[in-house]
Amino acid sequence: MDVLGAWRAFVNVSERGSFTEGAAATRVPQSVASRRIAALEKHLGERLFDRSSRGAMLTQFGRDMLPSAKRLVHLADDMEHEAERAKLSPLRLAVPDICTVRDLARLDAEARRNGIYLDFHAAPPAERAELVRSREVRAALTVASPSDAVWSVRLGLAGATDRLAETVYVETLRAGRAAQSSRRSRIWIQPEDDVPHIRDRMFRTRDAVGLQPAQVTVSTTLTAATAEVLGSTDLLLCSVRQAEELGLHWRPVGEIRLVRSFGVSAAVGDDAERIQARLWHAIARCLGARDRDA
Repeated sequence: MDVLGAWRAFVNVSERGSFTEGAAATRVPQSVASRRIAALEKHLGERLFDRSSRGAMLTQFGRDMLPSAKRLVHLADDMEHEAERAKLSPLRLAVPDICTVRDLARLDAEARRNGIYLDFHAAPPAERAELVRSREVRAALTVASPSDAVWSVRLGLAGATDRLAETVYVETLRAGRAAQSSRRSRIWIQPEDDVPHIRDRMFRTRDAVGLQPAQVTVSTTLTAATAEVLGSTDLLLCSVRQAEELGLHWRPVGEIRLVRSFGVSAAVGDDAERIQARLWHAIARCLGARDRDA
């Protein structure tokens, strides 16, 4: 038995003095309202209405039950209202600060279509994780190990010239093999990629092929790194999407395969599950992950 529906029908019929009008107020057919009230009477063991009279006349038992029934229905209405408000409450989400306004706007629009209202907080990797721990945000797109990644974004090297080889090998930047300029070309790692599974692998590759320590450097900002690349033969470690946005020419790295790996962290577990389930593709577009195997 739909107990709440039965009490709602009882209140509406009693207030209007008519099964027909009460059923209409409950937004059910009269036959449904009658069955619900009859089931309620059977459950309670007493009649709520005197069916021998014209109209819907309450019995004494019905009059005694009416105040409590009204409180129950009003409480249920209030709870539904609060539930709607809660669904509209923004979910503060920490995102990589490399996400563009356009990509975040598209993610926001997709989230709204899925009943999620987002409030973005852009931050670098370590800060995003801390924001979740301190509960300054409800959830964050955080760094994950490649094996545990929900979203993966392939990285390569991008330069200002289109005269790069189809695949760029780090060893070609070694002294004596670097192209034409006496200045040694460098590889710039942006803050988003200053994480162990990317940075340390690049440093190990640098050392293995004989580059100078300064030839693979972590930049303080993406803007600063891009400026260095635009004015030289330096290369930026970045995604295909970023290279296109910055007007650079992207190539894969010859010696190693590097990926940005993301997951969802949340203060409350179901927030992470909801974001991943409802917004996987929208977040993939925002991060530049082309598909589940990117």
